[in-house]
Amino acid sequence: MIRRLRFSPALTFPASAGSLMAGFVAVGMASSAVAASPTSALDQQRDDLAAFQVIAHRGASGQAPESTLEAFTLAYEQGADYLEMDAQLTADGKLVVFHDDTIERTSDGTGHINDYTLAELKALDVGSWFNEAHPEQADTAFEGANLLTLDEVFEEFGHDARYYIEAKSPELNPGLEEALLAKLKEYDMIQSGRVLVQSFSQPSLLELHEQSPSLPLVQLLWYYPDEENAAQLKEWTGVTPGSNRVDDADFAAIADYAVGIGSNYIYEDEPVISADFVQQAQDNDLRVHVYTVNDKADMQQLLDWGVDGIFTNYPDRLLELTR
Repeated sequence: MIRRLRFSPALTFPASAGSLMAGFVAVGMASSAVAASPTSALDQQRDDLAAFQVIAHRGASGQAPESTLEAFTLAYEQGADYLEMDAQLTADGKLVVFHDDTIERTSDGTGHINDYTLAELKALDVGSWFNEAHPEQADTAFEGANLLTLDEVFEEFGHDARYYIEAKSPELNPGLEEALLAKLKEYDMIQSGRVLVQSFSQPSLLELHEQSPSLPLVQLLWYYPDEENAAQLKEWTGVTPGSNRVDDADFAAIADYAVGIGSNYIYEDEPVISADFVQQAQDNDLRVHVYTVNDKADMQQLLDWGVDGIFTNYPDRLLELTR
């Protein structure tokens, strides 16, 4: 819905008031303009990131098939701050919302998503698998759910929602950065403060930053034990050293192009980050968003550490702890 501003009729003054009154009016109008100067939408988004963010991982994907309209609608209705999703390219260059490189886990098809046209992907059922995998959450309404384009998500929620989009597997999606930026600009998602873009690929984020410096970016990180020395942690893409060896320079380098980091919390039931890691990142002007946390006790632990946001498949659980 387009909200239209309503203006009062202009005030008029008798000619006898002369230039003095005109001067008063001009000064008054200038003062009012300064006083009413609004914060830009992008600045407002950055200010909002100072508060804790509930990030609906592929929508409310613990309660509905991930990355479907049903999952995003449920998360939106529950009150999530961001709808999180993955963007990939079809064989005919269309942006679709889908996580895996292959389609068999969450559809009735097989093969790589990039090998199919949009029309072919639209013929898939991306909902029935959820009923089979989660019979306790099964709903016949999920059967026959369609794979979504990014256009369809934006057209459904518009500027009433915020979006946390992963530039997914750029090495498998050549041209993804250009296509994603074009789509974000088409729907005015950047200047309106509606979107964060995340990726594990530092080169991809650097390209996005070069093309659109105002686009808020999040560097994804994945920590795990070194196979040869389990006490030593590593980061999957090499963007930083292990989480217990990161220094200020490592975080400062990320802060040159990103507003935050997204990190895993646990690897094989053991924490791979700490309260000190969170604080150090924040001291270097980075927001810390942690993925993907579904257990309330884990959520509370991270809240106690002061993280800035949590990705979860169950936004309602997290909202119970934060609102």
